[in-house]
Amino acid sequence: MNAVDAETALADQPEGHKDELRLWLRLLTCTTLVESEIRRRLRQDFATTLPRFDLLAALERAPEGLTLGEISRRMMVSNGNVTGLAARLEEEGLIARRTEAHDRRVATLRLTPRGRREFARQSAAHEGWIAALLGGLAPEERAALMQLLGRAKASVRAALTEEDQA
Repeated sequence: MNAVDAETALADQPEGHKDELRLWLRLLTCTTLVESEIRRRLRQDFATTLPRFDLLAALERAPEGLTLGEISRRMMVSNGNVTGLAARLEEEGLIARRTEAHDRRVATLRLTPRGRREFARQSAAHEGWIAALLGGLAPEERAALMQLLGRAKASVRAALTEEDQA
């Protein structure tokens, strides 16, 4: 028996449900479906996890390196989560830690050459998976969706700004 997602469960509800709620549930359902499949494929094809992939991706985008605090902010997780992940990736030779001369308590993490090669393999597969999962959309549909999601993102940010000012 297939589990029913929240969006599908609401499909037969009376019209009193707000469009905004239904939109939120559709976004959440799409995100959950894609993320679950990416997690499964990373585990199956690379014996890795999405948080490990995300940490390598953050370092790939910052060749000068990042501190644990910068990584935790970018990944939106606690420093403790990043510390454990970083330690395991360092043991595997995928990242290197350098203590800063100006403050011995601060460490900068960088990808090693081996880490760059491994991330390149994983990210190429990841790109293909995303293309396959979203391949049912025509190019003009993807463009329209990107534009609409950009407007949705701006709407959320504006609402958060208004709340901060209240």
